[in-house]
Order: sequence, then C-alpha cells, then structure tokens
Amino acid sequence: MEKKDIKDILEQLPAGSHNEREGRMAKLWLFQLNNKKRAVVSESELDSSKSEVWQRLEARLVSSSRSVKLWPRIVAVVAAVALVVLGVYFFNYNRKTANQPADIIVQDITPGKVGATLTLASGKQIRLTDAANGELANEAGISITKTADGQLVYEIRGSDTHPNSINTLSTAKGETYQVRLPDGTMVELNAASKIKYPTSFAKLKNRSITLSGEAYFQVAKDKKHPFIVTIGKQEVTALGTQFNIKAYDDDASIKTTLLEGSVKVSTIGNRNSYDRTLMPGQQATYSGSGGISIKEVDTEEAVAWRNGFFIFDNETMETAMRKISRWYNVEIIFEQQELKKEVFGGSVSRSENITALLRVLSKAANVNMKVEEKSIIISRK
Repeated sequence: MEKKDIKDILEQLPAGSHNEREGRMAKLWLFQLNNKKRAVVSESELDSSKSEVWQRLEARLVSSSRSVKLWPRIVAVVAAVALVVLGVYFFNYNRKTANQPADIIVQDITPGKVGATLTLASGKQIRLTDAANGELANEAGISITKTADGQLVYEIRGSDTHPNSINTLSTAKGETYQVRLPDGTMVELNAASKIKYPTSFAKLKNRSITLSGEAYFQVAKDKKHPFIVTIGKQEVTALGTQFNIKAYDDDASIKTTLLEGSVKVSTIGNRNSYDRTLMPGQQATYSGSGGISIKEVDTEEAVAWRNGFFIFDNETMETAMRKISRWYNVEIIFEQQELKKEVFGGSVSRSENITALLRVLSKAANVNMKVEEKSIIISRK
C-alpha cells in the first residue's frame, strides 16, 4: 500500500477523489488525535499518529473485507470531517498564514469540570464541588460519601431506611458528576442534568428513578427488581446493562443508546403505547409522536462526552452549539438565523479552552465565531 501523506489524502476528500482505504485512514487518524485529548499536537505527534494509523488500518483490512465503522455513513460524512482535521492541521502547522484568526476574540473560557448539587430528602443541599472528601450525610440508615476521585457513594448501614425518601443529584451547565446508587448502579451525569432516586431500593418492587438531561448508566444486576428510568412520557427498563439516555428539554427527541445487554423502551401516558427492545449497538428515538424508531448506530458518538470529546455527525449548527453551550456555560447567538440549519461534521476535544475549540469549528462550518464575555456570536463569513 502506497503511504500517501495524510495532508494529501485529506485534501482529496472534499472532491471525492479518495479511495476506500484512504477514507478509512482519515477517520482513524482523526480518532487517534482525539484520543490524545488535545486539539493541538506537535509535528512529531502528527507523524507518529500517521504511522500508527497506517499500521492499524492494514491490520484491520488484511484478513477482512468488512468495512471499518468508527461512524455510520463514513463516505457521506468523511468530507465534512476532513474540513475539521484540515482546520487543526493548518492552524498548527502552516505558520506563514496561521496567525491568530481575526474572527475570534481571545477571551478564553475554560471547559466544564466535576461538580454537582445534592439535595437530600430532608431538603438540605450540599454543593459537591466544595464539599470535602469523606462522609457528607448520615440519615435514615444511609451513609453518603464523597470519594477522592469525585464520586458519590451510598451505603446502607441501618434497617430504618425509608423507600419514599427521595434524593436529587443535579449538575449545572459546565458540570459533570458520577454517583453510585444504593443498589450499586453507577450513573454519570452530563452537564445540565438531574436524577431523582430513592435513598434505598431495599423495600421496593422496582428500582425506579427519573432523569432530565443526559446520563450514562451501568446498572447493577438484579433480575427480581427491574431498573426503570422515567423520562417524561418514556420509560427505559433494564435488569443489568449499560446504556446512555439523552433527553434535554430543548432537544427535539429522546435518544436511548444501548452498549451492553438489553433494555425495553416504552411510552407511557399516551392513548397508544409502544414497547421496543434494544440490542447492543442500537439507538431508540422518541419524539413524542409517531412511536419509537430504532436504528443501528456507532455508540462512540453517543458516549463521546464521557470520553472527553464532541462528535458531530452530519449535525446542524444549532444542535452542535447546544452541546457546547451546556459544557462551557455560554449563550449562543446566531446573527443570521439560517446558520442554525447549516450541517457539518467532525470531532474536537472537550478538554480545551473555548478559543481552541472555536478555531476548529469556525473552519469546519465556514463561519465567524467570536467570544464576548459569556456569549459566542456566530455570523456568516
């Protein structure tokens, strides 16, 4: 296989003059850079990444004719992804013309961090960001502890637990947090999200909680007591499995993505109810009408936020910027409303300050982006 320069391959993608292997290489190369958790890399890292991707690509293709899928619809998306990668490449390596872009005012905003607010059944609120590690509360036979790695852990220490006692864990914009529920289930909350759950499941038939926003679940196995997540007029039922639910109020639909095991997705409170069962690699979408649709997806996109980056797969500017707004706690202002419907694709790190991220996105979407205090203003070039 002739080893073309990655820059040459990326430049071919928008014109569609690349072959199948080169398209896959571009995807793997981008994925490798994302795994470094940084938007800025050195020349040596670029060369090392390129070499490693060729090795991975050849190893995957030498004995199989099946396509490599890091994202669905690779051919359709790859040109848009190339624009993002070229944006990173030219910003970092073409120093003759890559002075700081004029369309971004340098007023950096740091990315989100670990933090949340715990509201106990008694009404007491605890800011977990500020709380010291160790035991936070001990009431109704339940001990609540904050660990050194920023997790909330429940432990049942008495028999006087009250199943009707409800705790609430909520993250603001720019926060994420993990909690181990009383049954051992691990829940990771994305920014601007909230769960409500009993202080103990011991005397309950079902392990039921409610969610708004987005969360990733690793459900503790218990065949006798199903784990049920209620999101508005939808329920997700599991016994022991791993899945992601994205259900923000300003999104058009609720998306449930299954990574392991199986879950049942149901509608509730409607005249016509729907029940669908998901298998690993499938995603259920519920928009409030027309039932529940299921499709095969690349789960990497659904859980990208947990792994430290954004993935935009043929996404509108409006939905992409919502994710950025939640993580960086900023307001998004479109000077031309039609820009909201512009579609682009790619992937960028969630660990960078906002100016590094916007430099890449502005090139990918071919728009101007500037930061003014806590707002990002987007306009046509």
